[in-house]
Amino acid sequence: MSTEKNCGSKKAEDRGLMMLRLLIGKLVHKGLSILASRGPHDHHPRHNDFDEDSEVATVVPKDVKEGHFTVFAVKGNEAERFVVKLESLSNPEFLRLLEEAKEEYGFEQKGALAIPCRPQELQKILQTCRRKKSSRTSNNINFAVIQGY
Repeated sequence: MSTEKNCGSKKAEDRGLMMLRLLIGKLVHKGLSILASRGPHDHHPRHNDFDEDSEVATVVPKDVKEGHFTVFAVKGNEAERFVVKLESLSNPEFLRLLEEAKEEYGFEQKGALAIPCRPQELQKILQTCRRKKSSRTSNNINFAVIQGY
């Protein structure tokens, strides 16, 4: 039974990594085309950090640290920006939202990834991810203490 659970978790993680690779590939391709269109002497971002032709940010915001990415939770007239850890891509609930985004918007979105859900729903999923990681980390610490005893 435990093996089946791990297998399902592994499949969800693999699917998340595949979606991330597609997303990163598109972002890298878009980023390279932005740099190429600027020419060799224009390496500084424009005053508003956006390329007006492509509507894509050319500078990563300061609050988006390494190992994170940005999404917008959008439902009706509610919209909120979230900075999400890459490890969230192994969460089945988050992957479900990415699938919904793919179905609703496709991968041809410009700018940040929009997820079709209420901001409160995404907040709840991300908090659950953090709690699960926190409990796994504390379990690993307790196990290490027992092993070292």
